[in-house]
Amino acid sequence: MEPTASLSILALLLLGLSQAVPLMETQHVDITRNILTINNGSRELLVEGDIVLPRTRNALVCPSNNCFWKKSSNGLVLVPFTVSNDFSSSDRSVIAGAMATFHSKTCIRFVSRTFEADYLSIQSRDGCYSAVGRQGGMQVVSLSRNGCVYHGIAQHELNHALGFYHEHTRSDRDYYVRINWANISPTLQYNFNKKETNNLNTPYDYSSVMHYGKTAFSINGQDTITPIPDPSRINILYNC
Repeated sequence: MEPTASLSILALLLLGLSQAVPLMETQHVDITRNILTINNGSRELLVEGDIVLPRTRNALVCPSNNCFWKKSSNGLVLVPFTVSNDFSSSDRSVIAGAMATFHSKTCIRFVSRTFEADYLSIQSRDGCYSAVGRQGGMQVVSLSRNGCVYHGIAQHELNHALGFYHEHTRSDRDYYVRINWANISPTLQYNFNKKETNNLNTPYDYSSVMHYGKTAFSINGQDTITPIPDPSRINILYNC
């Protein structure tokens, strides 16, 4: 199967993985607030708050699909990983639970590393962050024990490691949300730049675990991301 076709199927399956409603406050943990607050003191070079900027190749570019994890002959995508001994048993249970959600709904299988050269190294560094897609070699996914070890945050960073960007930066976002630039510092507006994404004919997902909250990067507490009402859905609901 071609890599782009495999990714299309994977993306459709990943739509069912939403565990938070970022444009509304979550009941248990505000994923966006936690990530941005904790990462504010990180020494990593980050874009969009939690994406590690590659230092060895052109930023956020995936040449020849080389940043996708490979699909095996049995149809499963095996992603080797290790977990730092810094994590407690309860931390490990949270991480395992986030991975299990992928296992139950997609062809992704996170497997303990044996000798694989390319693998995820889940560590408690100075924030919640990951690179986008397979980078090659040991690839750190940071889930700081100081506020990052939650089911939704673990899913969010693992989604980045699988190759997914934030929902609000997809190429067609202007049809679905309005970015309130006046509420964002000019020095932070790059975090809302659209990406040339392949949206795989999937609907924009306001409730995606990959969608940042409505006040992300706000300088005044006002909304930076506002949903645009969909007239067609309103007309269908009320039979207009």
